[in-house]
Amino acid sequence: MQTHLILVLVIGIPLFTAFIYLVVLLVRALLKYIRSKDVREEKQATKVSLGEAIKANRLRCQMTQEFVAETIGVSRQAVSKWESGASDPSTSNLIALAKLFGISPEELLH
Repeated sequence: MQTHLILVLVIGIPLFTAFIYLVVLLVRALLKYIRSKDVREEKQATKVSLGEAIKANRLRCQMTQEFVAETIGVSRQAVSKWESGASDPSTSNLIALAKLFGISPEELLH
């Protein structure tokens, strides 16, 4: 009987401790996710702003999506996704866009 109790203590306590630790980690992760909502919304707003800037500059320069795509070596669909905010251009494509529009990359980002 005493060995059974020792076995329960030796195995049970570490398992219970590990379970509690996992619950604490899960709660922390959930809290971090909930608090990151503002960051996610801000990132989405930035994507829309970058897309709007790309489209505004393209229209200002009287260029079509197809012309921009062919000039920098991407598909027209990629340009469309950038403008809609569905995806972001790579750094090299961002620099190419800025050069094509005759502005600095910083101007395109702000």
